[in-house]
Amino acid sequence: MKRKGKPFWRKEGFQAYMFMIPTLIGFPVLCAYPMLYSLYAAFCDWDGINSPVWKGLKNFKYLLTVDPVFWKSVRVTFLYALINVPITLILGLALAVLLNKKIPGIRLFRVIYYLPTIVPGIAAIILWQFIFKSDVGLLNGLLGQLGLAPVGWLTSEKVVLFSLSIIKWWGVGGMMIIFLSGLQSVPADVFEAASLDGATGWAQFKYVTLPMITPVIFLQLITGLIGCMQSFAEAQIMTGGGPNFSSQFINFDIYVNAFTNQKYGRACAESWILFLIILAFTALIFKKSESFVYYEND
Repeated sequence: MKRKGKPFWRKEGFQAYMFMIPTLIGFPVLCAYPMLYSLYAAFCDWDGINSPVWKGLKNFKYLLTVDPVFWKSVRVTFLYALINVPITLILGLALAVLLNKKIPGIRLFRVIYYLPTIVPGIAAIILWQFIFKSDVGLLNGLLGQLGLAPVGWLTSEKVVLFSLSIIKWWGVGGMMIIFLSGLQSVPADVFEAASLDGATGWAQFKYVTLPMITPVIFLQLITGLIGCMQSFAEAQIMTGGGPNFSSQFINFDIYVNAFTNQKYGRACAESWILFLIILAFTALIFKKSESFVYYEND
């Protein structure tokens, strides 16, 4: 007697295709089409209402040779990334190392350091906006108690980028958790072998721990860089890009061109320039990673 097989809807292949349907539909509709249309719009004059009018390289030429705000936003974004990527990496790793100790109450400390990360981003930014206020802000209040002059945390061109960086450091808990998982994945026998060879303390961290977690560092470097290059909400909510465009990130300049100036074509061109910048840096880091990232299968 012929044995009856499973109904087709219970077969793994069918179920796999069913799970893939949202992505198979969503990617072309919600991702690929908007990207391709924005690429077309980058070569057009478009106010977002009427049909785009083809103008060739006009938007790119204007941004690269005429628009001073674009280059200032590039400089501000690069400086912001240059400050924050290494500092957040070091802070996140240092916290993870401290919270990897086997001491009573360590789980509570981990929760405390992670809590700022789960605060909604907009709420945290508004909270920091009150802390940074020049007249009634908490920081200037503390400076006043110490007999020091108030600082224009959000109104001084020299200080505003530092103020926005503090918010970035405040949310380093997410990075800390990933570093912590990386530290805990290092096999204990590796440390035992290092101890037998006389490596302890800093030597053990430098020659054993760091090489073993280089894939995690690599991941954090890539995501941290992309996150900094795409910064937006801090400037949009706290400073509006000021003073004098000193906190105008590229992403915020794209927003201004699109939704304030109604220059959607120029905003699309700027978006693609930002995409190419991020792509170039990511490719460069991937290329260089061969010399500093260690994998167990190497």
